[in-house]
Amino acid sequence: MSGPRAPVAGVIVAGGRASRMGGRDKAFAAVGGQPIAVRTVRLFHELFPQVLVATNRPGRFSGLDVEIVPDVHPGCGPLAGIHAALVASRHPHVFVAACDMPGLDAGVIRFLLGRIGDADAIVPRWEDDVEPLHAVYSVACLPAIERSLRAGRHALRDFLRDVRVDYVSERELRALHGAAASLVNVNTPEELAAVGGRFDELEG
Repeated sequence: MSGPRAPVAGVIVAGGRASRMGGRDKAFAAVGGQPIAVRTVRLFHELFPQVLVATNRPGRFSGLDVEIVPDVHPGCGPLAGIHAALVASRHPHVFVAACDMPGLDAGVIRFLLGRIGDADAIVPRWEDDVEPLHAVYSVACLPAIERSLRAGRHALRDFLRDVRVDYVSERELRALHGAAASLVNVNTPEELAAVGGRFDELEG
């Protein structure tokens, strides 16, 4: 997994209310004996020279050696988290992942980074959908994101219509070992259980 770190910021988007988890913080569910957030931060430090967490609950991430970026436009969902991270990034691109992805894979992420070119975003297609929270964004997206937020359009899929997107086909991704695990997220207790995860009852 070692190698030169890309001139890209790694971003964990952790702004959701976790309503489908009964309010429990998905980022700190333990999978494989380790909280998802801790594993992701460790992986991102190996891959990226700057690691950001977009969240309005900064206390949970203290001590993890990350930069906390609160939303400039609170209450506007993950698009606002990506916006805050792009504003804070010291690099021309960011790789964004949701906080509830326990199987993020360095090889798959590097594959996406290798496609950085003229597009404003590099977004996987997966299981007849797109995965905008396992994707690369250029700081050139900022004007389009700000227009969307000001217009009250908070859906990531709506914003993607306004920028140049390199959609990575599912066929290409399926050829990569680790893609299926990397693109899994756990939104519900059932999905968490399916990957062998649990909440540590002693964790506050």
